[in-house]
Amino acid sequence: MTIIYRLEPELEVDEFIDVLRRSQLAGRRPIDERERLDEMLRQADVTIAARTPEGLLIGISRAISDFSFSTFLIDLAVDQAYQGQGIGRCLIARTHEEAGYRTSLVLHAAPAAATYYPHVGMQTYDDCWYIPRTD
Repeated sequence: MTIIYRLEPELEVDEFIDVLRRSQLAGRRPIDERERLDEMLRQADVTIAARTPEGLLIGISRAISDFSFSTFLIDLAVDQAYQGQGIGRCLIARTHEEAGYRTSLVLHAAPAAATYYPHVGMQTYDDCWYIPRTD
């Protein structure tokens, strides 16, 4: 199957919600907060969409980057019906390409996906700390 990958900075929030639901990421995102999800889309620096030839959104990656040193991949979601076809790997590669190879690409994996990332060539980085959200 041919998959079409492209930058989509104006991706519609309803499509975003739909692909989150069809992936395993919906449980880790505020899918019932439409305005917040729309803001999440608008504030991303790099949004790459994967679509079928018919236009169905089957995957997305969103990243925040300074385009000079660091890029944080904040969402990687692929419709469960299309997983295992290299779509996630391609979304990661295209995100890094768009942000620039001078940047380190960093992500915080969902526990269920932690074994996936070494499979696509990413290295574990143990020295990471965070302050959790309060809402």
